[in-house]
Amino acid sequence: MRFPALARAVVLGAIVVAACSNPKKAPPQAPVVGRLLTGSEAMGDYTSDAPGVRRKLTIADLPPPNATPSVTVRASVKSRPEGAMPRVPAGFSVSLFAQKLENPRMVRVAPNGDLFVAESSANRIHVLRDANGDGKPEMSEVYAEGLNKPFGIAFYPPGIPKWVYVANTDSVVRFAYTEGNLKAAGPPEVVLANLSPGGQLTGGGHWTRDVVFSNDGKQMFVSIGSKSNADDDEAENDRARIFVVDPDGKNQRPYATGVRNAVGIAVHPDTGELWASVNERDELGDHLVPDYVTHVTENGFYGWPWFYLGNHQDPRHAGKHPELAQKVIVPDVLLQSHSASLGMTFYSGSKFPAEYKSSIFAAEHGSWNRSLRTGYKVVFIPVKDGRAVGEYVDFMTGMVTPEGDVWGRPVAVAQGKDGSLFVTDDGGECVWRVAYDAAGAPGTR
Repeated sequence: MRFPALARAVVLGAIVVAACSNPKKAPPQAPVVGRLLTGSEAMGDYTSDAPGVRRKLTIADLPPPNATPSVTVRASVKSRPEGAMPRVPAGFSVSLFAQKLENPRMVRVAPNGDLFVAESSANRIHVLRDANGDGKPEMSEVYAEGLNKPFGIAFYPPGIPKWVYVANTDSVVRFAYTEGNLKAAGPPEVVLANLSPGGQLTGGGHWTRDVVFSNDGKQMFVSIGSKSNADDDEAENDRARIFVVDPDGKNQRPYATGVRNAVGIAVHPDTGELWASVNERDELGDHLVPDYVTHVTENGFYGWPWFYLGNHQDPRHAGKHPELAQKVIVPDVLLQSHSASLGMTFYSGSKFPAEYKSSIFAAEHGSWNRSLRTGYKVVFIPVKDGRAVGEYVDFMTGMVTPEGDVWGRPVAVAQGKDGSLFVTDDGGECVWRVAYDAAGAPGTR
């Protein structure tokens, strides 16, 4: 699909800033559960969300750049209303696992079941242990502090780890680890230094760095987002890409480029392929550019900043790099624009129904740059035979009131040792736990 030059010229650069705590009001859209929503139906706002709502977006559904004004509509996070809880599908239940954390962001689970949570603004890693399996941690300790905006966490090597790796905004470090450690045994060892630090944008991202290992433990992947919305100056050198590195930090090289901000990365438990959850660019209207979740092709180019979703030129870079136009990879699953897709995980447990096996859960942190709110939920992305089917399904919703006030912002998801799902929420400063019991859990819709 190519956009008419006249349309691009007329609307080029149209930006309207509407800095307010609530978005423009819209008539509530009754959620449509079960039927696959496509086209404009799939581009609704938070009022159309509910567990079981299915969406599939394609390139053909997208408008030209700046078809609507670009806006700023910040989410003013409120306290959770009395009695309010996230909604999950029938057969599932959701409960508060831990509260009063400080800016809980990434969560990863140690082989023994301990939850390691990055409290990024506090510059520390927290450990939560539920030893008796009652859904509440009996032990809560600071594992390490004095870090620099930590986000990604990984255990190495696979099986019986000897190290906990932590991705700061400017480096990857590791701590010697023995199973059951609640506190780091010593100071961190720098594994990968001189990552381009920071990049705090309006939406709050691009300082995050995630880290994961290949299934065989031979490769370490590190993601780093762009420093800007859509610039191509020298500040973007070595940004907007995913690196592959030896576990000891040697032989660093780009694995994929043009990936604006792969906040969350994960490795498929069966195929071993790298996948990414990506924030795309802003200021091209309500419905551009869709965020996405995709498997990552080695040496692949995903377009940022000059192109997006294949051969679609960003109008801010008209005429630049025509030699790259046919090299831009189209991602597997397009998400509602500006949803802010963050942490992701593959479900490899046996507690959830079979349809969830080897498929993806991804946290949608929520929009700040869309006239009608979207995101603020966890979605399920079906994967069959190692490939996404292209749709995504609302899984945990309900964190926005009917009036448009936000009380929860999911950041990351992780599978517990018992097969439950854990969700960090930096709006509620807490961790949620989702369990499945078809006989006893009514679910909430």
